[in-house]
Amino acid sequence: MANILNLMPELDPEEMNYIQTLVKDMSDQEAQRFVHIYRSRRKDSQIVLITALIGLVGVAGVHRFLLGQIGMGLLYFFTGGLCAVGTIIDAINYKRLAFEYNVKEAQRVIYMMQY
Repeated sequence: MANILNLMPELDPEEMNYIQTLVKDMSDQEAQRFVHIYRSRRKDSQIVLITALIGLVGVAGVHRFLLGQIGMGLLYFFTGGLCAVGTIIDAINYKRLAFEYNVKEAQRVIYMMQY
């Protein structure tokens, strides 16, 4: 059983617990392969926060494009971040946005490794 803390010490506690449950039945070699792929795909919550704050003073919706939410990114872009209210809410909830994206990416990596 691989210890995800040793493989990915940069994770938040909530994300670390989730990833640990995914890799608990993997061999060390499989877990290292998972970590290598997952690390290249995950988004850091600080980057999401920075791009959301850029939306307040510059181009709104950049953080939504970064998270793969093209429709919401276009909506934020054309409405000025829903008159800045949506961007402020996203700046407050940046950790949740990053966690949800990372959960989906972890599930994709697991699926990819199985097939």
